[in-house]
Amino acid sequence: MRKRLMPMAALVGAIATMPLAPVHAAAADPGPAAALLDDLSERTFRFFWETANPANGLVPDRYPSPSFSSIAAVGFGLTAYPIGIERGYITRAQARERVLTTLRFFRNAPQGKQAQGMSGYKGFFYHFLDMKTGARSSNSELSTVDTALLIAGVLHMQSYFDGAGEQEAEIRRLADELYRRIDWQWAQARPPAIVLGWHPETGMLPYDWRGYNEAMLVYVLALASPTHPVDPKAWDEWTSTYDKTWGTSWGQEHLAFAPHFGHQYSHVWIDFRGIQDAYMRKRGIDYFENSRRATYAQQAYAIANPLGCKGYGAKLWGVTASDGPADATVTDGGKRRKFRSYAGRGMGKEHYDDCTIAPTGAAASIAFAPEIAIPAITDMHTRYGKQIYGKYGFLDAFNPSFDFGIKLANGRRVPGFGWIDTDYLGIDQGPILAMIANHRDESVWRVMRGNPVIRTGLRKAGFSGGWLETEARP
Repeated sequence: MRKRLMPMAALVGAIATMPLAPVHAAAADPGPAAALLDDLSERTFRFFWETANPANGLVPDRYPSPSFSSIAAVGFGLTAYPIGIERGYITRAQARERVLTTLRFFRNAPQGKQAQGMSGYKGFFYHFLDMKTGARSSNSELSTVDTALLIAGVLHMQSYFDGAGEQEAEIRRLADELYRRIDWQWAQARPPAIVLGWHPETGMLPYDWRGYNEAMLVYVLALASPTHPVDPKAWDEWTSTYDKTWGTSWGQEHLAFAPHFGHQYSHVWIDFRGIQDAYMRKRGIDYFENSRRATYAQQAYAIANPLGCKGYGAKLWGVTASDGPADATVTDGGKRRKFRSYAGRGMGKEHYDDCTIAPTGAAASIAFAPEIAIPAITDMHTRYGKQIYGKYGFLDAFNPSFDFGIKLANGRRVPGFGWIDTDYLGIDQGPILAMIANHRDESVWRVMRGNPVIRTGLRKAGFSGGWLETEARP
C-alpha cells in the first residue's frame, strides 16, 4: 500500500522549523561513517589515478565504457592528486610527475581555428578531447565553463606545489602560462557577458552565462586575468537575472538552480563561507549558506516525494545531472512516467525528475550539510551498496522505479531492483572526493584561499568579508 504524503503546508512548516547545524560548522563523522568516507574517498581517488592516460594526463569522461576525455574531469583529477598525497594514497613525487605530464600536454597541445586536429583556441579548450591524441573529439564545442573547471584544477596545482625544487617551480610556471593565455575578452560575443562556447564551423554559441549556476567560476577567473580581463560590469551582468530564481522552494528561501551540481561545482575550489558580493549582502546570506539551503530543499522534496518515486525519503535524495535509463515513456501502475537517458535533472517533473538518483547529489553536498548528507551516503551504501558501490565508489546513478524490459540507453536493469548505471562519470566523481576533503579538513579550500587569482577575481566581483580580509599565504 502506497504511503500517504504529508500535506504540503505541514511539510513546509516542518522543514522550516527543522533543527539545523550552525551555518558554517562541520559535523563530526561518527565511527562507521568515518570508515565509509575513508573507503569512498580512496576508491573515488583511484578513479582518477588509474583511468587517466599516464602519457598525457587526460581523464576519461566516463569509465569503463570507451570514452573521450572531458577537460572538466581533468580539472577534477588534478584537484584529486593533492588529496591523494594528504591521505597517503600516493607520494608527492608520484603526483608531481602526473601533474607535470598533464600541464606539459595542455601547454603544448595545438591551438587554432581549424575544425580538426586542434585541442583548443584562444587559450580555451574543447569540451571533449581524444584520450590518446588530445585532439578535439565528437565535434564538441570550445567550452568556457569546462575550461574554467580545468583551470581551477591547474591553479590548485600552482598553489599546492609550492616547493623550491625545479619540478614544482615548473608546475607553477606552466599553470601561470595556461591561465594567462586565455582570451576572456574574445569570449565576450555580447559584452559584458561571457559566451557559453564556440564552434569552428559556426562561430559563437547564441547563449551567454547569466544567472546562478555552475559558471560563477568562469567570471571569477575572467575578472582576475592579468592579460585579457573582463570589466567588473561582467559580474553585474551575471547577477542581473538572479531575482528571477530567488524564492522559497521546499521550505528554503534561496537562489535556485534545478540540477544540484550548480550548487556544488564552483564551491569545490572557492570557500564562499563568510564572503559576500553585492547581491548576497542584500539578501543577508552568502553563497555557501545558499547551497546549504538548496541541499535541505532537496531532502524536503524527497520526503514529500510528489512523483511517488521508489525509495525517495529523508535518506535518499539528490536530483542532479546524471546518466539515466532511457528516453522512453512507460505506463506504471496506471501512471505514465517519462524517463530520460543523460539529463540535467532537478526537483519536479518540469525539471526532468524521473526518479533517478545520482549519489553525487548527496555525497558532494557533505561540506554544506553533513548532518543530512552523511546519513544519506551511509544509507545508500547500506541499502543499495551491493548494486551501486564498486571499484571506484558509487556508480553514477540508479533508479529503483525503473524495472521495465525495454531498450536501455545506459546501464543495466536488475529485475526486482530497478536500473543501475554501469559507468562512473569523472565530473560526478570529482565533487564527491573534493567535497569530502573540504568537509574533513578544508584541504582544497585552504590551498585555494591563498591563490592570488581567486582572491583577485572575487575582489573584482565585489566580494568582501571573511577570509578575503586576511593576508594571503605567500
